[in-house]
Amino acid sequence: MSYVHGYSERETQRLTEQSFILEKLLHSGTNYPAGSKVLEAGCGVGAQSYLLSKRNSHSQITSIDISHESLSKASRYLDSLQIENVRFIRADIMNTGFNDAAFDHVFVCFVLEHLSNPVLALKELKRVLKSGGSITVIEGDHGSCFWHPETRESIDAWNSLIIAQQKLGHDPLVGRKLHPLLQAADFEIQSVEPRWVYSDASNLKLADGVLNKIIVPMVASAKKQVLNSAIISESTWNKGLSDLEKTACPPEGTFFYTWFKGVGVKP
Repeated sequence: MSYVHGYSERETQRLTEQSFILEKLLHSGTNYPAGSKVLEAGCGVGAQSYLLSKRNSHSQITSIDISHESLSKASRYLDSLQIENVRFIRADIMNTGFNDAAFDHVFVCFVLEHLSNPVLALKELKRVLKSGGSITVIEGDHGSCFWHPETRESIDAWNSLIIAQQKLGHDPLVGRKLHPLLQAADFEIQSVEPRWVYSDASNLKLADGVLNKIIVPMVASAKKQVLNSAIISESTWNKGLSDLEKTACPPEGTFFYTWFKGVGVKP
């Protein structure tokens, strides 16, 4: 599967730092009963696996991904933290190979945006979920992003990430579609809600975390894909990335972005 951000060590660092910065915002409310069998679909390098494990230490978590490289990184990462309630298995989210109704709950974070057919994936995850079991889905929406000071180049750089991802057949705007996607997969929807972050000079730690550790590295990681696709010139991209970095600087810089969190139940 093509991944617009690539598999560099810098991308692994971004994903790990992002998970800690957004833990309270995104993981709040995701707690499973002791003894639950939980499937984490699309675990990547294990950034969310650790938080899922930490917050559900008495659950049995199976984390899957299609990338050998990512699974190796995830396993080493959780081993270093002495996490014992997570097992990693290589599997395709479109055809996991698990038995019907094998899990009590499913957790999916930052995965649907990288799939060409998210409904098919959700239907497969529903198949392996027990009746009455829940699915939690968290996705961003790149169209919800705005900032100040805004320049033509910073807009072009951000939009180049969106276009590059769309050229791969994926959906960087998927967050706003969680409700209809869960409906299309025949889940009973419990909730879909925005979880947004806003930073300005009143919270420099948040601004530094969101901009310098999440947003700017995320855009930077797509440089190869953007330039190879000739979406914008390298000079425009470089200027745009530099301008985005300035939105973390006081006193003028402000930034806003929205993630969406949906919870559905298998009838």
